[in-house]
Amino acid sequence: MLEINDQTFAEEILQYEGLSLVDFWAPWCGPCRMVGPIMEQLADEMTGKVKIGKINVDEAPQTPNRFGVRGIPTVILFKNGQEVDKIVGAVPKAKFIEMINRHM
Repeated sequence: MLEINDQTFAEEILQYEGLSLVDFWAPWCGPCRMVGPIMEQLADEMTGKVKIGKINVDEAPQTPNRFGVRGIPTVILFKNGQEVDKIVGAVPKAKFIEMINRHM
């Protein structure tokens, strides 16, 4: 899984042609620790189909502000650099797969 910060976000996500899924998280967030392993699984399972990354909101505050992230975990799906879908909170893996499949 790709580690993203404020400096690498544009290059890794906004300039990427295709689907990218970004997990906005923090290490102190309990629900984020539930979503983290799901993102790792998706990164393994969807290699070549979806770029999956995570951004620590404490270390990179500009990007979450830019996309209106108010609660974490927030997972945003981008298609060709544009936000197309979002899930806030911890949800089962199937919900993330549904979201991805809607935009493939």
